[in-house]
Amino acid sequence: MFTLYHSYWSRATRMLAFLHEADLRDRVDLVHVDISRNDGSGGPDARNPHPDHKVPALDHDGTIITETAAIMLYLADLFPESGLAPRISDKARGPFLTWLNWYSAQMEPAYVVMVSGVDHPVFHTTFRGVADVERRLIEAFADGRPFLLGDRFTAADLLIQSPYKWFADAVPDDANVKAWVERINARPSYGWAAEIDAKYAPQAA
Repeated sequence: MFTLYHSYWSRATRMLAFLHEADLRDRVDLVHVDISRNDGSGGPDARNPHPDHKVPALDHDGTIITETAAIMLYLADLFPESGLAPRISDKARGPFLTWLNWYSAQMEPAYVVMVSGVDHPVFHTTFRGVADVERRLIEAFADGRPFLLGDRFTAADLLIQSPYKWFADAVPDDANVKAWVERINARPSYGWAAEIDAKYAPQAA
């Protein structure tokens, strides 16, 4: 049994889209939980098994998996027929894992540092900056490929494109990258995820 804990307009929204892409909507139960938000609203929810009271969190028969990249990889490997992750024997597996880990280790920290206004030498020597993130994506799509791994849509596209759903002004000023962002945004999976979010968002109350 699988249970996904999520919260509206959060990092869990991309996990909802993943469930749609993997055709797992009927195999994963959804539990909406409260979380602490930047505007001061919300707070820890006792139902949430995430050790930091964040989302997403996946419960698979009592085993808890947290962090979006880990959950996506876990489910994509359990359900390889989804095609959302290259198999271990596939040479594309290395680039796929690189993108997943680059997002968590470099891309998200770069944007968090930018938004928070923090400026310290340690950040500049440890993490990439937003300019480095943009350059990496621009170089990746310079050949006109539709997805990060070429013609293959994978969980890496969902994960790495996800910040730009909320911060459209941050999309790199590059035609190929913009086309990729729009391509992912237009997928039916995000339409379904938006419907789930809308059930719990404040204006729906």
